[in-house]
Amino acid sequence: MSEVTRILSEIEHGDPHAADQLLPLIYDELRKLAAAKLAHEKPGQTLQATALVHEAYLRLVGSVGNALGGVPAPSFDSRRHFFAAAAEAMRRILIEAARRKNQIGRGGQMQRVPLDDIDPAAQQLSPDLLSLDEAIARLEAHDALAANLVKLRYFAGLSMPEAAAALAIPLRTAERNWTYARTWLRRELAE
Repeated sequence: MSEVTRILSEIEHGDPHAADQLLPLIYDELRKLAAAKLAHEKPGQTLQATALVHEAYLRLVGSVGNALGGVPAPSFDSRRHFFAAAAEAMRRILIEAARRKNQIGRGGQMQRVPLDDIDPAAQQLSPDLLSLDEAIARLEAHDALAANLVKLRYFAGLSMPEAAAALAIPLRTAERNWTYARTWLRRELAE
């Protein structure tokens, strides 16, 4: 049993000091995961990797302090399960931030761009996070396994073998589902 798995078990059993021991062990990995997620975002993203890590960590482990008040402590089977949950928490935080940013009262789709920074030839097309999230939700209704694979690969940054292990499926099945999911999402996002 790894040190992280042991501490996660202690958190699950309500040890209030275990959460303080966990963050130093996993902070660098969570920071890399957050930076990878933010790299997929459009330019002008105001959320920093550190803030994303802290918000995700609080959502996952922050309830330990409230465990005595009736809020159940989180339960993670393993280190991999924790990082998959962290990736999902980060995805949700980014979706919430994108929705807040798109609200009419906050300027909607408008953003300030200095004229010196505009280079029409260098504009890159990246999928809008809200559109991608909606497409993944539609994929999940159609094929939950493929949608979970996309979340683990795109948002958690897991390799194909790691994602297959996290989903407890053979690597070849994961590869087929990944090809299907990418094709399906490309078609949905193109529409």
